[in-house]
Amino acid sequence: MTGDGVPDTGTYAVDARDGRLGQVMGHVGMYIQLRPPGGGKEWDCPPGDVRPAPPGEVLRARVREINAARRLP
Repeated sequence: MTGDGVPDTGTYAVDARDGRLGQVMGHVGMYIQLRPPGGGKEWDCPPGDVRPAPPGEVLRARVREINAARRLP
């Protein structure tokens, strides 16, 4: 996270509104764009509703991404 509490691009964060884990893809206007681990449709989250992802959740997300990449031809 940066000094102002905004997560860095590429890190994982949790949308506190519904508990979804997402990778920070960027910042657009007043929102932080999150993408589900392994890909999918991005969603916007207000900065006040984003919290750092626990290390265990980040590890599980990375393992899922690696496993998914290995299944691709």
